[in-house]
Amino acid sequence: MSLDIVQGYVALILGVALLALQVFAFVEALRYRTDAYPAAGKLTKIAWSAITGVAVLIGLLSLNSPLNIFELLATAAAIVFLVDVRPALRQVLGKDNAKGGRGPYGGW
Repeated sequence: MSLDIVQGYVALILGVALLALQVFAFVEALRYRTDAYPAAGKLTKIAWSAITGVAVLIGLLSLNSPLNIFELLATAAAIVFLVDVRPALRQVLGKDNAKGGRGPYGGW
């Protein structure tokens, strides 16, 4: 197996993994209520749905070259949503049951 083939497979696997991350962020952006976004002090649901939707589109177009600047920016947008916006939305909606060792029926 030549090095070019191995690099191609590694790039494809990385591209698919980044696309999965972007699709997850897009689906999560669609799941939350419209009024939760301003209540959390974030951009609107339409804005985050558009940002993560464009990230998915870029991810689809960049499957074989996941290290280009557009793919990196799209991945950064998805990560920002997942680590900043999503936790704020979950806090506003009271969906942080997993924190502090609490289950759905109270403490462990």
